[in-house]
Amino acid sequence: MAESATLKVGSLERMRMYENVVVSAAWLADRLGDEETSVIDVRDGWEFDGIGHVPGAASVPFAEFRSETGDEGMLPGAETWESLLSAAGVGPEDHLVAYDDTHGVFAARFLVTAELYGHPPDRLHLLDGDYSAWNQAHETTSDAPARATTDYVVREPAHSPLVEYETVAEALDDDGTVIVDTREPREYDEGHLPDAVNVDWRDLVDDETRGLKPEAELRSILDDAGITPVRRVLLYCNTARRISHTYVVLRSLGYEDVGFYEGSLTEWTERGGPVETA
Repeated sequence: MAESATLKVGSLERMRMYENVVVSAAWLADRLGDEETSVIDVRDGWEFDGIGHVPGAASVPFAEFRSETGDEGMLPGAETWESLLSAAGVGPEDHLVAYDDTHGVFAARFLVTAELYGHPPDRLHLLDGDYSAWNQAHETTSDAPARATTDYVVREPAHSPLVEYETVAEALDDDGTVIVDTREPREYDEGHLPDAVNVDWRDLVDDETRGLKPEAELRSILDDAGITPVRRVLLYCNTARRISHTYVVLRSLGYEDVGFYEGSLTEWTERGGPVETA
């Protein structure tokens, strides 16, 4: 097979991996009770227990799957991740559906972490709309989930979106790459990577439905900022939480070349990277 044809096949395979990244409440409702579907609630434990949760969901609070070793927001470590998913009853090939009550930004971080630790990308799903949206039309419970524990083991991902400081620095002068700052405009104005475009992750969310805006509107917002599928996209924020949501959105829209700068502005400034202000 010619190299160009091989690349095309690989590209199509990656696109299929992300076909069902964002799923509706109806999609999830049809799969509740399925042994191969693990629903993960990343809110605080008191919310899970006191307010209620999606039936069968396991509680994996956001604070438990981020590093606490001085690099706040970074990956929690393989052993920690294995322990969390084993306790939640997650199997190696399960469909993981994550939700929070903050428009999906914390749930997206969970899903990106799962991808980086080797869970199959085609089995990672963000609930479109958060717990508040689910609660309006679907059953909730305060009962503890009945799933048995597992022995979850991390794997090397087939493809990692992570990019390092050096990659981002080299991309500053690359017209084929767009660097995207997903923070609030106020933060962007105070200091951002040179020539980065600002698309606040909340710009992609519908406040009324608490889920994503319609696809046509999403594409219009992104196109207006020069974030098109034909360009390489490098994402950053402060500590890799907000870029997780934008990463999931771009994947759901079929963007293929998306880089995830986990170190984000925290590492960038620590290493003396150039910064512009408004």
